[in-house]
Amino acid sequence: MNLRTMPVMVDRPLGGPGLGRETTLILHIKATFNNTLLTLTNSQGQVLTWASAGSCGFKGARKGTPFAAKKVVEIFIKKSSDYLLRCQQIQICVCGVGPGRENALRGCIRSVRETLQQDKKKKKKKSGKPQSGHKITLIREVTKLPHNGCRPPKKRRL
Repeated sequence: MNLRTMPVMVDRPLGGPGLGRETTLILHIKATFNNTLLTLTNSQGQVLTWASAGSCGFKGARKGTPFAAKKVVEIFIKKSSDYLLRCQQIQICVCGVGPGRENALRGCIRSVRETLQQDKKKKKKKSGKPQSGHKITLIREVTKLPHNGCRPPKKRRL
């Protein structure tokens, strides 16, 4: 593929039909041994924005580190702050057992709270009364577990 025929990934515009009225957003965190992915979707599963360690500039083995997960969260929050300020509820789904899992989860919770608190302060100064309703309502573990599915390879004989 040359550069002219390569498809370009573009985030959805904020002004799309129905995207401004979302009350529930789902934040998917996928932490594998090789990468950390963050995806923001609406309640129907349509992707609004995403970020990964690879898209943040990390290459090779460094994509799976906890430090890379922190940087992914920072960039993701910058990209998705408009969506997070418009919604009423945020659900978090965590998948995978990678090394960046805990850092990504803690960073997301902390960053979402800080973003929402800053917005509340701005609205309070404008209207004189505090605004409420922004919450993380659910943190769900969705990692798949095998129930002794595949047969292991036979033992090695020396």
